[in-house]
Amino acid sequence: MTQRREFIKKTAAAAAGLSAAGIGFNARSYANIMGANDRIFLGVIGIRNQGTVHINSWCGLKDSHNVVVKTVCDADEGLFEPAVQTVLKKTGSKPQTEWDLHKVLEDKEITAVSVVTPNHWHALATIWACQAGKHVYVEKPASHNIWEGRKMVEAYQKYNVLVQVGLNNRSSRAVREAIQFLHDGGIGDIFMARALCFKARDSYGWSKDSLPPAGLHYDRWLGPAPYRPYNEKRGHYNWHWYWDTGNGDTGNTGPHQLDIARWGMNKNEHPVSVFSMGGLYGFHPEESPKESKAPGKMVYGGVETYHHDKTSQETPNTQTAVYKYADGTMLEFECRGRYTNHEGSRGQEVGNLFFGTEGWLEISGNSWKAFRGREKEAFAGSKESNSSWGGDHWANFIEAIRSGKKEDLHSDILEGHYSTTLPHLANISYRVGRLVKFMGEYEKFAGDSEADTLLSRVYRKPYVVPENV
Repeated sequence: MTQRREFIKKTAAAAAGLSAAGIGFNARSYANIMGANDRIFLGVIGIRNQGTVHINSWCGLKDSHNVVVKTVCDADEGLFEPAVQTVLKKTGSKPQTEWDLHKVLEDKEITAVSVVTPNHWHALATIWACQAGKHVYVEKPASHNIWEGRKMVEAYQKYNVLVQVGLNNRSSRAVREAIQFLHDGGIGDIFMARALCFKARDSYGWSKDSLPPAGLHYDRWLGPAPYRPYNEKRGHYNWHWYWDTGNGDTGNTGPHQLDIARWGMNKNEHPVSVFSMGGLYGFHPEESPKESKAPGKMVYGGVETYHHDKTSQETPNTQTAVYKYADGTMLEFECRGRYTNHEGSRGQEVGNLFFGTEGWLEISGNSWKAFRGREKEAFAGSKESNSSWGGDHWANFIEAIRSGKKEDLHSDILEGHYSTTLPHLANISYRVGRLVKFMGEYEKFAGDSEADTLLSRVYRKPYVVPENV
C-alpha cells in the first residue's frame, strides 16, 4: 500500500496545473468547478455487446448521479439506431451519434468517456481521451499489450485525469469483504491463489475474406492493428480469438479472476516468472463436408458457433499458467474452453480460490466462504445476495469525478495495469513455449529478446501509441 500511496502523491504533484492537449479546460479545471449536482455528460465509444452494458449502466445513473449519455460512437454506423433507442427509452433524451471518436473528444461539454472498443483500441483511445482532458472508464483488459499499458499509466499521471478500469469486482461489496478478510489474516498467510475461467465454447467457424459491410468504417475499426482484408469471423465479438485484436479468453474473462487473485494476495507488484501452456482442442482440423456441417447456433456476443467444426481461431481455448512472486508465493490460472468438472464447494466455473496456512477461501460471483483447516463447513462468509456482481463500479467512477480524488477510484489504471499484465505474461509464455522471467521494475524479460518483442507491437500509422504521451 505504501507504493500505491507514493504513486498517488507523485501523480498529483506531477500533474498539477497541466492543461490537456489544446482543450480549453483540463480535467483539473473541471474537477474544481464541478459541484455535487452538476450534470456529467458522457460519450460511449464502442456500443456493441459490452457497450450496451455501459449504455444501460450510465442511463441507470441519470437520476441518482445526474449523468447524461450525450453521444454514442462506433466505427459501425449500423449499430447506432438500437443504441439511440435504448438511451431515448431509458432517459427521454436522444443522444448524438459519431463514427469518429475524435469528434467525441473534441466536444468540450463531454466530461468523460467509456472506452468499450475491441482490446487493440483500448490504449490509444484512452491516451487520446486523457490528452483531451476527459476522464476515462476503459474496459478490461486495460491494454492489448504490456508496453501500451504503461503508456496509459503515464497519460493518467501527466494529464491528471481519472482512469477507471472495468474490473467490476473491485466494487462488489461481497468481494471487498472477502479481500479484507484475507488481508486481515482470516486464513493465515496466503501462499497460493487460483483463478478459474471455465467457459465451454464451441467453434466460431471460419469464412473467406470479403468486402466490409455498408456502414462499417473498416480502416478505423482496424486502427492500430496490421492491415488485412475484412473477414466476418475476425470482426464483431470474434476479434477476441485473434492475436492482432484480442487476447483470447485468458485476456477476456481471465482479467477479472486474475485481478481478484492478485488483490487477495496483496501483490502490488509484477511476478518474477510465469510458465503457461495449452492449445486449441476439441475442433475438427479440416472443413467438414457440407452435409455434415453443424448448423449455426447464436450465442453470447451475437455471433454463431458451429459445435466441433473447423475454426480459424488463433488463441488457445485451454490454457494453464503458473506465476511466481519474489517472496515465493504462487498464483495459478486455469482456462478451460471445453467440457470440464468444476472446482470449490459451490462448483465454480468462474471464480477464485485462496490457500493459506490456516485454511482456504473461495469467491464465486457475489459471495464467498472460508473453511478452517480440514473442516467441511464454512466458518465465515457472505450473506446470499441477489444484487449485481459489480453494480456500483460505474457509480464509483462518477463519484470519483465529483470528488476529484484519484484515490476514490476502486480500480484505477495502475491497478488495472498490474492485473492486465498477468494475462499478457501468460500469453507471451504460451506463444514462446517456455518459462519466462520478468523484471518488473523495467517491465522487460531477463535475457529473452524473443519474449521482449511481444511486449509491444508494430503500430499501423496513423494509429500509433506514442512513446511520449
